[in-house]
Amino acid sequence: MRNRFPGLRRPWRALLSVVLRLAEGKAELLRHREHPWASVTFTGTRHTIALAFTGAEAVAAGERFIAALPEHEFAIPGQLVADAAVVSVDHEVLAERLAIEIDLLLLEEV
Repeated sequence: MRNRFPGLRRPWRALLSVVLRLAEGKAELLRHREHPWASVTFTGTRHTIALAFTGAEAVAAGERFIAALPEHEFAIPGQLVADAAVVSVDHEVLAERLAIEIDLLLLEEV
């Protein structure tokens, strides 16, 4: 498949590393999807990440993650995180499990 965005670097590894650190090492990565994104003036990637936090301590870390994500200052070389949002939360209280899905838009810095 030909890359429609030839100058685009693939920042997903650095992004996942930052996200998992923000989750205090208590999250299990369930899945990650990356899609090219472009506007008239910017190119980048949209990332959807699903995480699970299992156990009381992990659920507490997940709740802190949800609160911190929208304002977190990401440091990813060559990238600007233009948007970071929690798009779904499934909290199973009896099972002590918190599953979340987040969406992030990364723009290539020029």
